[in-house]
Amino acid sequence: MPLSVAVAGASGYAGGELLRLLAAHPDFDIQTVTAFSNAGEPLISTQPHLRSLAGLTLQETTTAVLSGHDVVFLALPHGKSGEVTAALPEGTLVVDCGADHRLTDEDDWAAFYGGDYFGAWTYGLPELVHADGSKQRSLLQEAKRIAVPGCNVTAITLGLAPAIRAGAIEAQDLVAVLAVGPSGAGKSLKTEYLAAEIMGSASAYAVGGVHRHNPEIRQNLRVAGAADVSISFTPVLVPMSRGILATSTARLAPGASAASIEAAFEEAYADEPFVHLMPAGTFPRTADTVGANTALIGFAVDEAAGRLVTITAIDNLVKGTAGAAIQSANIALGLAETAGLTVNGVAP
Repeated sequence: MPLSVAVAGASGYAGGELLRLLAAHPDFDIQTVTAFSNAGEPLISTQPHLRSLAGLTLQETTTAVLSGHDVVFLALPHGKSGEVTAALPEGTLVVDCGADHRLTDEDDWAAFYGGDYFGAWTYGLPELVHADGSKQRSLLQEAKRIAVPGCNVTAITLGLAPAIRAGAIEAQDLVAVLAVGPSGAGKSLKTEYLAAEIMGSASAYAVGGVHRHNPEIRQNLRVAGAADVSISFTPVLVPMSRGILATSTARLAPGASAASIEAAFEEAYADEPFVHLMPAGTFPRTADTVGANTALIGFAVDEAAGRLVTITAIDNLVKGTAGAAIQSANIALGLAETAGLTVNGVAP
């Protein structure tokens, strides 16, 4: 019997992607969709591409509406999830795509987000390698509260964590520059995201260590074995609707080589269904991840600079958000991890 599902924040980009993937999931039945300002409208008026869900109407986002389902997915702005989830039944699987439950350090929350701190939930990046060689996947089994990573965080973490764990790179002086599509900023109308502003242009934002994903990146790399982490992370807005291309570099540790780094990545990802290593000398494109739950990773060793360079491509709305949420929910519920998800992108 299918599990009953509610999706909060269903009128936004992340909520819409959750619904698109859930609609094809063999084990889930979407019964309830909610929104804030769009409550009362037909779902199809805000998500016209979701034709199979045309019969649903957006309801108010309240604990009362969301209660009574087997699974609740949240795609809400930071600060909103914590307000709603506190009173949800303990037996309900709740998966939060927002930031409210990602950070384990309350001081980091205060410094980068502010407002009430709602506590950390089980972190929803199954492929995150731990210092002891285990994976985050094991902690997700039978979890009832899951926090989905930030999309930029996913791209950087997957591109660096195996080398950190292997001791092949130093965790100080990490640098990551990401080309990102504007869908990661959500649907709210802002001048800097208008087509007239971004077409034919690229612009950096949140420069100088102020992006809210910074503490989460450091948190993950410490889990992978880094004693301390220093990273300069700069996102660059580019004119593609979705996608992230993360170029991450790190100083090589003494004795590290291209062969040892390749071995570290193979050990971490050889059996992963959604993280794929590119053939030597080739690097991924964001276009090849559109609509897919895949992370594609290529790497090179810059001998002259003494640095590792990794290139990671993901779809920010799938592997970066909705796909990660469903993958983690599958694990928590004991379902096939790949259920409802695909590694095949959309081209051209």
